[in-house]
Amino acid sequence: MPVKTEKELNETQRSLWLKALAAMELRNFGYAISLLQGILKQEPEFLTGRQLLRRAEVAKQKARKKSFFNISTAAIAVMKAQREIKRRPQGAVEMIEKILEDEPYNRQANLTLKEAAVAAGWPEIGVFALRTLLEENPRDVKLLHELGQLYHQTGQSEEEVEVYNQITEIDPLDTAALRLGKDASARASMSTGGWTQAESYRELIKDKDVAISLEQQSRMQLTGEALDQQIAEMQALQQSQPQNVDLARRLGALCEQRDDIESAIKWYQRAVELTGSSDAGLIRKLSNLKMRGAEREIAAHEEFLAEHREKDAAHAKKTEELQAAKKKRAGILIEEVKKRLERNPTDLQLRFELGEHFVSAQRFREAVPELQRARQNPNARLKAMNLLGICYRELGMLDLAMKQFKEAAKEILTMDGTKKEIVYNLGIVYEKMGERESSLNCMKQIYEADYGYKDVADRVERSYQQGEDRS
Repeated sequence: MPVKTEKELNETQRSLWLKALAAMELRNFGYAISLLQGILKQEPEFLTGRQLLRRAEVAKQKARKKSFFNISTAAIAVMKAQREIKRRPQGAVEMIEKILEDEPYNRQANLTLKEAAVAAGWPEIGVFALRTLLEENPRDVKLLHELGQLYHQTGQSEEEVEVYNQITEIDPLDTAALRLGKDASARASMSTGGWTQAESYRELIKDKDVAISLEQQSRMQLTGEALDQQIAEMQALQQSQPQNVDLARRLGALCEQRDDIESAIKWYQRAVELTGSSDAGLIRKLSNLKMRGAEREIAAHEEFLAEHREKDAAHAKKTEELQAAKKKRAGILIEEVKKRLERNPTDLQLRFELGEHFVSAQRFREAVPELQRARQNPNARLKAMNLLGICYRELGMLDLAMKQFKEAAKEILTMDGTKKEIVYNLGIVYEKMGERESSLNCMKQIYEADYGYKDVADRVERSYQQGEDRS
């Protein structure tokens, strides 16, 4: 069953929703929670509202002082909700939400929410419950397996592939994840190109001898002249069968084996085009290769710059090329996040990632709306505010940048890495505004905590030397 969107709320509900958004901006989490709970009682399938509710609950929990005398009664309430699932799963969802108000990351409560939501016919809410737990521990393989199974049950093969890829990155020896990931990738590509009708991929290749040859070659790891010869043979076959996906895919793999990333990208791009961009595995492979190419280019430029002095004639040119390569990498990441956002447009963490990549690509104006939305995510709020301040600064809106950095700095009590960066950026903005004393005060705050941070020591000590010179 599809989830309901903001557009499907009635006038009264939409009014409450706007009030809840305003309450979040003002950090009035208690009020936001009560408003969102009211909406969800009437529209339990409003997933965006449930996501914002959880963000408010997490923020409220972080702001609350811990007490050793608080005794959780969640276990009893969870048991009651579990008994309710068979009789009235929708009611069980409401019962669990009351528990999550105080303990948003309660493992058993979220697992029960997933169970109840699936029983109620709301698998998207089940996915959300598992994703909430993974926020706290993204390397929980057991939870990731549950998420993969849920995606499998709902036919979301591309998302299933992503989950099993995460698992294999964490544990390369997880054979179940490797197998299930391959199966999911195959299902994702079976909807086009005749895969659903053909009994095997050989039926998609007119020449059965070629099919058998490809099957054997896929198991071989070639080197040197043998590899070059194999590529030449495959290219000759591809010219006679230009619409053959398997040949394009095999050529991509062979070029990658030869470490010819540029050619590998070309052939995988061709394979993606031939499948109508329906094969998630091919798309992911192409993206990974593009990223490898960009990373390699960046590393080469950085190595050159490390070996040459700034006065070197080629230094300026290489610096420009390095910046262009970093922009190119950011562009690849932007496209990746955009695709993920198409599947989950309400994911605030993805909004932050997109904004972050826009900043890396120096596309500051495009980053602003993404980072403004990302501020609603307590886990990314401070980083989003810092990047938003950078955007305002680069766009010449120094007063807005100053306000953003000051608000972010206030929310961090200790001078940790994030606060140092924010206070430093605030100092730079004050400097651009001509407020030298305020800029120096920012640098002094960091100097007292970390002498070696960036050029803070030089700035602070130089100010004292200038004072002595004037006297």
